[in-house]
Amino acid sequence: MHRFMRINAANRKGLGRFYFVYGLFTYLLLSASCNPSMDYTSLEGPAQGSTYSIHFEDSHLIDGTELSSEIDQLLSSIDQSMSTYVPGSIISELNNADGDWVQVDDLFMKVLLQAREVATNTEGAFDPTIGAVVQLWGFGFDEIRGDLSEKNIEQALSRTGYEQVNVDRFENKVRIPNGFSIDFNAIAQGFTVDTLALLLESKGIQDYMVELGGEVRTRGLNDLGEVWKIGIDRPNDGTTSNRELQAIISLDNQSLATSGNYRKYWIDQQTGVKYAHTIDPNTGRPAMNQLLSASILHPQATLADAYATACMVWGHVRCIQFLESEDDFTGVLIYTDEEGNWISYYSPDLDISFVPTN
Repeated sequence: MHRFMRINAANRKGLGRFYFVYGLFTYLLLSASCNPSMDYTSLEGPAQGSTYSIHFEDSHLIDGTELSSEIDQLLSSIDQSMSTYVPGSIISELNNADGDWVQVDDLFMKVLLQAREVATNTEGAFDPTIGAVVQLWGFGFDEIRGDLSEKNIEQALSRTGYEQVNVDRFENKVRIPNGFSIDFNAIAQGFTVDTLALLLESKGIQDYMVELGGEVRTRGLNDLGEVWKIGIDRPNDGTTSNRELQAIISLDNQSLATSGNYRKYWIDQQTGVKYAHTIDPNTGRPAMNQLLSASILHPQATLADAYATACMVWGHVRCIQFLESEDDFTGVLIYTDEEGNWISYYSPDLDISFVPTN
């Protein structure tokens, strides 16, 4: 027997109402054991403008109350480090430092270094300094669209560039040019999921599922002795409440992150052009391609999260090339052809069950 928990990935991405990146709705297929003696525990609560859900085998756990308190403390520490909605956070201080060096904590440094590495590997398709452009297009934290003149776009784009972030790893300090804005909106929730998973493992927990805002990481087996299963929804524009599953993926010691362009957008009333929220850091404009959603699997949720965004910038052709050339990555892509028909791509190595359409 199974029950479904809906993970609203369309409202994922938020560090204290931090991000608004609209991806797939996903469903977590949690096995509901009929055996009350099974030693599995569930912890749930609000986090980062969304919710978290943790399910784990707890026979090694000594004090569940202590673990719950440590989870809350960890989530608070991440907010204080990298939430732009916390005025006194490290990221807020850095973005308002007028080019001066700012002392950062270990959490911030870990995310920044991984973000820069992904930016380098994707040739800027992922860029943590894209904040000024995102804000201009109305996809920032205040959702206020600016004057989208060619001049303003070029000016905002001139205040980006991951190569210009200075890092002093010995002193744990970071400096960005005046006018730049660091934005971890496409990596921080994946990092949070990984950090929560490592906390569980430090307690001796070997069988778990951690989900936050639609990002998922699993290890071991669920309470029926099966590999954890995640259902991916078919994209729609959110105009209906009906949700249909696209496929069900078995996550064997893997993480899953999804990004999509079909919910978060605005339409120019004069031209009728739809502008989706994913900004191409190389052009300073919304990425214009046929990819509707990218669900990326990797052992680390941090990297799955970041590369899901990079894929939305690349489009399906470049993303398929990436998935087929990287052994550690697999994925599910949904895109349209020239006639607007939906096409799905599944990495060959996925353990996946297909759901028939109605």
